[in-house]
Order: sequence, then structure tokens, then C-alpha cells
Amino acid sequence: MKKSFLFVLTAILFAACQESLEDKCEREAKEFTRKNCPAMIAQEIMMDSMTFERATHTIHYYYKLTGQSDRSDAYNMEEAAKMLKEGLKNTTSVQTYKNEGYNFTYTYRSEKDPKTIWLEVKLSKKDYE
Repeated sequence: MKKSFLFVLTAILFAACQESLEDKCEREAKEFTRKNCPAMIAQEIMMDSMTFERATHTIHYYYKLTGQSDRSDAYNMEEAAKMLKEGLKNTTSVQTYKNEGYNFTYTYRSEKDPKTIWLEVKLSKKDYE
């Protein structure tokens, strides 16, 4: 009797400690931002943060364009969107989230005027399968 009670209690505690994929994603986004942001990821491109939008299952990456990149004609936006799409297809670090059909958004803002968005790309499962 004691053994079965301990087994049931252990099973309940184990189940209670399980983290949902949404909780994990939200926690990982916060930890990533706290540990790694802001960070220069390329010349004149700084990663500001990563968030998780629970309602839409979207992992959102925020970047800031600096220097000569901080202007409307700095990049071919169509080509940049294609590169982001191909990059996501080939990225294995978010495979768990891709398997569950999560969405990914990349937002590039102006350093001079943070209200200005130079590029925003939203990718869903159909874009990275």
C-alpha cells in the first residue's frame, strides 16, 4: 500500500513539474534576451531581443539597423526576406518549434528612429517546410 501511494505521489509530482512547450518557449526567449542582447550579429545589425507571442505561437526577433544600414535603400528587401526564409528552413536550433508549426517574425528597426521599421518578415509553417 505504501509503495503504491509513493508511486502515485511521485507520478503526480512529476506530471506537475512538466513544462509545456509554450512555457518553455517563453522562458527560453526571455533567457536568450537577458543573456545575449543587445548583440552585434553582423556589421551594422544589432539584435535587440527575442520574444514569444503566446496567442499566435510566434517567436519574434527584433533587430536594430545602425550606421549606413539605417536607411530605406540599404538592402534589397525582397532578397533579405528570401534569405530569412532560407535561413529558417536550414536552422535546427528551433526545430522543436518548427515541428509544432510555430510562426517566426523578424523585425528590423531604425536606430535613429525606432518607430521606423525597415523590414518585417512573418514566416509560417508553409514558408519553412
